[in-house]
Amino acid sequence: MKGRKMAITAALVKELRERTGSGMMECKKALVVSNGDIDLAIEAMRKSGLAKADKKSDRVAAEGVIAIKTSTDGKRAVMLEINSETDFVAKAEDFIEFVDKVSKTALESQPVDIEALMSLSLNDAGENIDSVRQTLIAKIGENIQVRRFTLMSTDDGVIGSYRHGESMGSMVKLTGGDMALAKDIAMHIAASRPQAISAAELPVELLNKERDIVTTQARESGKPEPIIEKMVDGRMSKFINEISLLGQGFVKDPDVTVEKLLSRANATVNEIAFYEVGEGIEKKEDNFAEEVMAQARGN
Repeated sequence: MKGRKMAITAALVKELRERTGSGMMECKKALVVSNGDIDLAIEAMRKSGLAKADKKSDRVAAEGVIAIKTSTDGKRAVMLEINSETDFVAKAEDFIEFVDKVSKTALESQPVDIEALMSLSLNDAGENIDSVRQTLIAKIGENIQVRRFTLMSTDDGVIGSYRHGESMGSMVKLTGGDMALAKDIAMHIAASRPQAISAAELPVELLNKERDIVTTQARESGKPEPIIEKMVDGRMSKFINEISLLGQGFVKDPDVTVEKLLSRANATVNEIAFYEVGEGIEKKEDNFAEEVMAQARGN
């Protein structure tokens, strides 16, 4: 004799929707299969959802947010880039909550790399960040990636940060100075995007390439070699100042270099970081007409 079938009420469907964030028909089907056992339905939907999430994980996620968290004593900070496929999802409540929890966990646990970060527990159920990410992918329907993070800590220095909207962020660690100066330098970094703190930290390959270019340009002037050498040296000096933090004109007062600004405050920059959402990610160019045709063909 077959077991009695349990009635699938609207209240059961509503509860399952609230607990999983899934659609009404998906919830109803899962409850029918589980004979009204909501926990079994959730387990089955999670398994199904995670399978769907895996299929979405190779889609390009180039939107998202830059998040920054700082400890209450100001001695530790973390900046992360967490990506979604669309700007719409990046503004969704579930996504924002996920970003906030991951940021707090990273700040508290100080993981050494992305792999270590993704293995950290994120909720009371003991699920790690990657598991929660997969569940969120299944719920939202978009690929979500925790792409990168930078940690900073100091015992006797100052950490400043700046976030421009949701898509850009910067951090700086100073020895000496104060929080106001650190915040100003962080804002400057976001605006001017230096490639290194000082000229000494710039890659030799980059400098050699630029010197070859400006030498070729200078020789086209037809001037004598001694003059060409002076022209090249002058252009290289300008180039180095433009891309190194200490040589740049301070964004709030371009007549004063960052190096001079720091010197006045008896401060030194130890570390900098700058993130922009989607930086370096090759975005897929969608063809709307082809997409419609693919849907019409059932692809």
